[in-house]
Amino acid sequence: MTRHIRLAALLVATGSIGLLPAVAQTPPAPPRYQPVNPAASLPPPPPPPPPAPVSAGPAAASSAPARPTPASVLAGAPAEAWREVPADRLLVIDFAGGGQVLIELAPEFAPEHVANIITLAQARWFDGIAIVRSQENYVTQWGDPTEKKPLPADMPAKLPAEYERSAAGVPLDVLPYRDTYAATVGYSRGMPAASEGGQAWLAHCYSMVGVGRDKNPDVGTGAELYAVIGHQARALDRNIAVVGRVIAGMEVLSARPRGTGPLGFYTDPTQKTGIVAVRLAADLTPAERPAWQVLRTDTPTFTAWLSARASRQDDFFLRPAGAIDLCTAMPPVRKTPPAGS
Repeated sequence: MTRHIRLAALLVATGSIGLLPAVAQTPPAPPRYQPVNPAASLPPPPPPPPPAPVSAGPAAASSAPARPTPASVLAGAPAEAWREVPADRLLVIDFAGGGQVLIELAPEFAPEHVANIITLAQARWFDGIAIVRSQENYVTQWGDPTEKKPLPADMPAKLPAEYERSAAGVPLDVLPYRDTYAATVGYSRGMPAASEGGQAWLAHCYSMVGVGRDKNPDVGTGAELYAVIGHQARALDRNIAVVGRVIAGMEVLSARPRGTGPLGFYTDPTQKTGIVAVRLAADLTPAERPAWQVLRTDTPTFTAWLSARASRQDDFFLRPAGAIDLCTAMPPVRKTPPAGS
């Protein structure tokens, strides 16, 4: 049976997600969204300034200072606000037809699954497999369509369930807003992460990459991967090993035709997009090696960008939201600028 992520879809399809009955005369619980490390918390954005009076007129409006926008914050970001994506953590996937996807791996959260993925890339095992599934507002998944390709002999086939880890030692720049799924959320080395009860895990936001698996106790090997192409799939958090984030090329994955089989698997072989090659960037020549940067989340630049995203006050927005959720504030990425620019 093809390994795939089916938990959330089955719960919805069978109607097994229900409401818990109310408990009478239960005192309200204290707020759950306390930071793991208050010193590392991102400060709440300042309250929006009062709107200018309607009668202020064009002269007063033209003299008012421009309010920062997300784009203006990034345009003024100093070089030190960005970090390079290490070449030994960057997976480069080339698809038939010319598309390319770049994935930054996250060994801090799933070290053994990430090690397997690197082994498979260096053994060129991924070359010739294909996208086998595309489910609307959920995931795009790739793997061996025949399900018969042998794994490298030196690669472990049985791994631990790397769905969460101890929160000790995990750098987490905490988002100053409540979350539906966890007591604390924020960003760890540019990855959306959550924490509760002394444990930490990566969140299933748009562009996050996980390991396809079958029913429990199977945990997958890393030979089948998927990327979230919907807004988020947070119900899968702590149920699957999350191994990284797509930092470029999401359009290659999100624009695939949707599968017509159960859970979006392709029944028409012509819809399966082939994978030409998967390489670790460190194994490519300097001329072939992509160079990308991610905005650091422990900087004043990110705090300003987050505030501008949460309380939009440009010429379009009339009522700033004053809040933002984890998956809609993914740290920006960019190609590394040429030296001296």
